[in-house]
Amino acid sequence: MHTASVQYFKRFVGVAAASTFIFLSACGESKIPAREMERPEVEVVTVHMRPLAVRAELPGRTSAYRVAQVRARVDGIVLQREFQEGSDVKANQLLYRIDPAPFRAALETAQALLQNAQANVVAATSLAQRDRQLIGANAISKQDLDNAVAAQGQAEAAVSAGKAAVEAARINLAYTEVVSPISGRIGISQVTQGAYVQGSAATLMATVQQLDPIYVDLNRSSVDGLQWRRDIASGKLKLTGEDATKVQLILEDGSTYPLPGRLEFTDVTVDAGTGSVTIRVVFPNPDHVLLPGMFVRASIDQGVDESAMLVPQVGVTHDPQGQATVLLVGADDKVALSTIQATRTVGDQWVVDGGLAEGEKVIVAGLQKVAPGTQVRMVSSAAVPKPALASGAPAAAASVASTEAR
Repeated sequence: MHTASVQYFKRFVGVAAASTFIFLSACGESKIPAREMERPEVEVVTVHMRPLAVRAELPGRTSAYRVAQVRARVDGIVLQREFQEGSDVKANQLLYRIDPAPFRAALETAQALLQNAQANVVAATSLAQRDRQLIGANAISKQDLDNAVAAQGQAEAAVSAGKAAVEAARINLAYTEVVSPISGRIGISQVTQGAYVQGSAATLMATVQQLDPIYVDLNRSSVDGLQWRRDIASGKLKLTGEDATKVQLILEDGSTYPLPGRLEFTDVTVDAGTGSVTIRVVFPNPDHVLLPGMFVRASIDQGVDESAMLVPQVGVTHDPQGQATVLLVGADDKVALSTIQATRTVGDQWVVDGGLAEGEKVIVAGLQKVAPGTQVRMVSSAAVPKPALASGAPAAAASVASTEAR
């Protein structure tokens, strides 16, 4: 019995020694020191300055390129409507017929009066010529000759007046055929067959609007426009040639209009109520997707910021005072708190105007495990997508940037 106990004890000691040897061997093979293993692990991105196109996204509203109100220019009864409501019409296309009978009669009357005046001219001219011959023989007085010459002039003036009356009557007769002044799409007819219209009251009959191309009137804060001009003048933003005036349109449903627009002009008057100025842009509209009165948003290329910087939103926090802050990892692997000037967002990143330097490492994961002064162990972060455009108010300096994983 004693011999069996001794053998069991020897076996237990052997197993324990073997286990200790295996554990020590495993510790000897570890390449990470115990002190290093105690450091919290964080993910960082290294920020770099990169050129970035800067855009201003502005609200706006569409309006027709040309609008023509078709109004009556003579009094009369509408005999016929010659178009279909909502259809496309051409310039000088017949739209309405107004009863021409009284205007045709007026024309004939004016023509008859003109013929009478022309006949009077012949008689007055003959009388004046005869009196000139008689005055040489002292057969008539000088007064008689003067009266004959004056009568000739009056007759000639009557002819001129008659011609003008004929022309006026002919114009009024032509106004009985109401035509479209422009090419475009005609709306609802405001008068029906048999309606009485008045030229003196300029009765509205219909409205024609040209929809291709079409205007988009945008509203931009005068303060933003002032800051943008300053950024251009100081060289902070650089214009991009012809593309600087390229405009992209975002429709009411959030979709992007496929055709780019062209900047037409910027108004020089600031609206006293809103403090904004109007920017007019022209868009091609061959399929009539854009209709007058639509609310849209437009993205205008403002220029390029060649020293822009962006930081992922997950790496930016705000202190109780509302200032944006980031945690940086220095060369000694210690965490430091830095206050930055983050003006706006671009996608999932903050635009930074100050507080960061080229090549600094910003913590984007593991923020809750560290504090300023903590020594950390850095690991590579997932690649941060580079934004193609920085959109926002033109007053903001386009501090752009791509960020790269360490």
